[in-house]
Amino acid sequence: MKIILTSPNLRTFMCACFFTLSLIGCDNQGSENSAYEQSALHKQPVGKQQLFNLQQVSIFDGPFAHAQQTNVGYLLAIQPDKLLAPYLREAGLEPKVDSYGNWENTGLDGHIGGHYLSALSLAWAATQDTELKRRLDYMLNELQKAQNANGGYLGGIPNGKVMWDEIKQGNIKADLFSLNDRWVPLYNIDKIFHGLRDAYLIANSEQAKTMLLSLGQWMLDVTNNLSDEQIQQMLYSEHGGLNEVFADMSTISGDKAYLELARKFSHKRIIDPLVAHKDELNGLHANTQIPKIIGALKVAQLNNDESWKEAARFFWETVTKQRSVAIGGNSVREHFHDAADFSPMVEDPEGPETCNTYNMIKLSKLLFLQTADTRYLDYYERATYNHILSSQHPEHGGLVYFTSMRPGHYRMYSSVQDSMWCCVGSGIENHSKYGELIYSHSVDNLSVNLFISSTLRWPEKGLKLTLETQFPDSQNVVIKLHQLAEKQMGEFVLNIRKPAWFSHDISMFKNGEKINYVENEGYIQIQQNWQDGDELSFELAAGLSTEQLPDGQNYYAVLYGPVVLATQVQAFDNEELSFVADDSRMGHIASGPVCPPEALPVILGDPETFVGSLKRSDSVQLAFTSTEHFAIGNTPDDQALTKRLIPFFRLHDSRYQIYWPQLNDQAFEQFVDDAKAQAEIEERLRAITVDIITPGEQQPEVEHNFKGQDTRAGVNAGKHWRDASGWFEYELSNHQQRAKRLRITYFKGDVDRRFRIKLNDEILADVSLPVIAEGEEFYQVDYPLTDAMQNATKLVLRFEAKQHSIAGGIYGIRLLSN
Repeated sequence: MKIILTSPNLRTFMCACFFTLSLIGCDNQGSENSAYEQSALHKQPVGKQQLFNLQQVSIFDGPFAHAQQTNVGYLLAIQPDKLLAPYLREAGLEPKVDSYGNWENTGLDGHIGGHYLSALSLAWAATQDTELKRRLDYMLNELQKAQNANGGYLGGIPNGKVMWDEIKQGNIKADLFSLNDRWVPLYNIDKIFHGLRDAYLIANSEQAKTMLLSLGQWMLDVTNNLSDEQIQQMLYSEHGGLNEVFADMSTISGDKAYLELARKFSHKRIIDPLVAHKDELNGLHANTQIPKIIGALKVAQLNNDESWKEAARFFWETVTKQRSVAIGGNSVREHFHDAADFSPMVEDPEGPETCNTYNMIKLSKLLFLQTADTRYLDYYERATYNHILSSQHPEHGGLVYFTSMRPGHYRMYSSVQDSMWCCVGSGIENHSKYGELIYSHSVDNLSVNLFISSTLRWPEKGLKLTLETQFPDSQNVVIKLHQLAEKQMGEFVLNIRKPAWFSHDISMFKNGEKINYVENEGYIQIQQNWQDGDELSFELAAGLSTEQLPDGQNYYAVLYGPVVLATQVQAFDNEELSFVADDSRMGHIASGPVCPPEALPVILGDPETFVGSLKRSDSVQLAFTSTEHFAIGNTPDDQALTKRLIPFFRLHDSRYQIYWPQLNDQAFEQFVDDAKAQAEIEERLRAITVDIITPGEQQPEVEHNFKGQDTRAGVNAGKHWRDASGWFEYELSNHQQRAKRLRITYFKGDVDRRFRIKLNDEILADVSLPVIAEGEEFYQVDYPLTDAMQNATKLVLRFEAKQHSIAGGIYGIRLLSN
C-alpha cells in the first residue's frame, strides 16, 4: 500500500488522475431501477468483484459512444428474416426469404443468428433502444416456432438432424474443422446456445430461458449415452465455448447435469498441458483454444477446481505476455506462431484475428472479477482501445477480420448485406458492450476501472455517478456525485484504477481542494461519507513510450498511455484500393500487393530518441509529428521528411504502420536492399501462382472444399500439414486455364510413405517419400500437368494412400502457371 499525502486535513484515499465523478442517489423503488434490479445476471457466480448490469451504465460521449451508436445502425440494417431462414428450413418450415449468402449458406448456416441474439440483447441493455428489443422478441418468436417443430433442437446446420442422429449413435468422424462432414457444427450450435443465454441473462427474456433449457435437454439426450472418450473425440473439432454456456446453464437451472456436461465438454488435450504450466500452443488455431479456457474457468469456479483456475491464469499469461502484439491481438493466419519468432507477424498480411481478442477480453474480465487483479484490466483496456475499437469503420460500421501488423498493409471491412464472417458475429457484440467493465463493485466498494465518459446508476446505494473525460485527446477527468430522493449516499470506498501506463503520481482534487490518497492493489482509494454534489478531478498521467516485439526483434510500436499510435503509409503512387469486402468466401482478406520496403519509414538509432522527437501537433484530437530520427528508403536525401502519428483506432481506409523497423544508419541501406530482393522473389512467385492451399488450416481448406477419410492434420516446425491413411482432396481453381504445374511441399522426415496423386480422376503421380533425401528439412516437388488438366477450369486434387501406407504429409500446395 502506498500513501500519497497531498493535503494535511483529509482522511481520504484518492487516485492519481484529473477526473470528475458524479454520484446521484436513486430511489430503490423508482421505476427506472426495476429492470436492472431483476436482471438474471445476479444469478451468476460472485467473485471478488461484481459487474453492474449493462442497463445501469450509459456511455454518452467520445469514441466509444460513437462506436456503440454506429453499431446500432449496423444491427438495424441486418435483415432478421434472412438470419432466420436456415433455422426454419432445418425445421421443415418455409422461410419467408432466402438466407444470407457468404458463410451463411456455405455450411456455417445460422451462426450469425446466434451472435445476433447476443448483440441485440447487449445493445438494447446499453441503449434501451426499443427497436432493438422488438427485433430480439421477433427473432425469439420465430426461432421458437422452429424449435417446437424440431423437437427441442434449434440449428441451421445443413441436414443437421441426420448428423446429430449419427453422433447420438456414437458414429463420430471428427477433424479439426469438421464433424461428420459438416463445417464445425459444434461451433455453430454454440452460437445459438450463447445467444439464448444472453437474451435471458442480459435482456431478461423468460422465453429465451425456456428455449435455452429445451435446447439443453436436447443436447443432454444426444450425448447421454456417449462416453467421455467419445465426447473428447468430438472436441477435436472446433466447438466454441460450449463448456462455458453449459456451466452457465447449470447456474441458471440449478440442474447439476449441465455442470457435468460442461466438464465433459472441456477439452483435456488443451487443458492438461496448461495445468502442468506447459505452453504447447504453437501451430494451434488460436480462436479454437481461447473459448475452451473461458469455459474451463467457469467450470472451475463452480467446482472450486484450483488446478483449472491456475491453468486459465497460465494460459492468459502465456498469450498476453509472450504471444500478443501491442494492440492486444494474437496469431497469424488464425494460428499461434512460434512464441520465439514473431517474423510471421510482421511479414504475413493476415495478422491478429478480431475474434481472438473478443475472447481474450472475455477471459480477462472473468479473471479480473475472480481476483480483482488490475493486470487483467490493463490488458482489457489495451485490447479494447486498439484492437476492438479500431476494428469498426466509424462511418459505415463495417467490421474487420484480420488486422495486419505487416508494415504498410491495410484492412478489409465487412459489408452489412454480403459479409457473414465469424468476426462479423463477434464484432456486432464487441461494439454493444463497452459499458460492461467501466465500473465494478463489492459490497461497500465502488471501482472505476476504465476512463470512458459514462453515467452509472447504483440503486442499492442510492447513487448516480457521472464520469466525464475526453481521453485520449485530453487527460482531464471529472467525477461528480449527486443524491436523488431521500436516501443518503453514506460512507463507502471509491477505488479509481491506477493503470500500469501512468508515468508519474498524480494530484487529486475534491471540490477544488487538493486531497491525500492511498494506493492499494492497483487502485487509488478514497473512503468518505459522500455528500450530494461532491466532485473529484484529476489528470491522467499518460506519456509516450515504445514497445518492442515480444521476441526481441527490432520492431517497435509507439504508444501514448494505453493507446497505440500509427502512421499512414503511401506504398504506390495513385494507388486505388478497395477497403470494403465483396461477397466472396475469402473477401475478408486484404489480398492486394504488399508494401514495398523502400516505402516504409524506419527508425534510425535509439527508439527512445525517436519518441523524444515527437511533438503534439493537434490540440483537439491526439496527434504527434516527427521530422527526425527516421528515414524512408525511396525519399531523396534533400527532401524533408515528416511523419504524423495518430491513435490507430482513428486510422481507416489506408495503408498503415504500427510497428517500425529500427536500424542504425549503417544498416539502413542494406535493410532496404535485402528487403527489396526478398520482395521481388515473393512478387515473382505471386505472379505465377494460380491457386494456393495451406493444408491443415481452416479457411484455406474450407475455401477449397476439403473432403477426406481417415485423415489427420497438425503442425511441424511451425508448418501445417495434412496426411491420411485413407484419402483427402481439395478443389483448385483454374478459371483462366493458366495452370501448367503443381508444386507440393514435403517434409524430409516423412519416410516410407506411398501414395497416389490424382487430378480430376487422372493419375498425376505415384509418390514414395522421401522424394529427396538430402538438403533442407522441407522440400518442393513440381509435377507437370497434362493438356486435359491444363484446360480444366476446376481441378479436384486427390491424395490416396497405398495399402498399409500413408498419403503425405502435405505441407503446401501451389498451382503454378509456368
